[in-house]
Amino acid sequence: MYPRIRNISFDCHDTYALAGFWSAVLGYARHPEDVPGDPEAALLPPDAATPDLFFQAVPDEKVTKNRLHICLEPVERTRDEEIERVLGLGASMVADRRHADGTGWAVLADPEGNEFCVLRSAGERVATTTVEDQP
Repeated sequence: MYPRIRNISFDCHDTYALAGFWSAVLGYARHPEDVPGDPEAALLPPDAATPDLFFQAVPDEKVTKNRLHICLEPVERTRDEEIERVLGLGASMVADRRHADGTGWAVLADPEGNEFCVLRSAGERVATTTVEDQP
């Protein structure tokens, strides 16, 4: 029997604000005990098989590229629609790796600079799949 991932942790300055951003992006619920100013915050996924997201306050600034990041696959939107939605929530574009033929992805950053990717939806990948489609 193998272990499962229990949570994914984010170092940040404002745990409540960053948890709010990711709650809006993913639709996860806030932990009922979280309040602004707490040194920790958590988001609860819609099912027990999906990891929680945990946010912990640290004094350090983010300096370099993440060594681990999340890749998002839109479910009810196209990749480009999802990118626009998440940018509207406060993300910023780091690198646009989309290609004219519809393949590729975009690297974005959350409000505290943590990088993540937005990939094509499963429906968009049906037409073409290439090695270049994975970050």
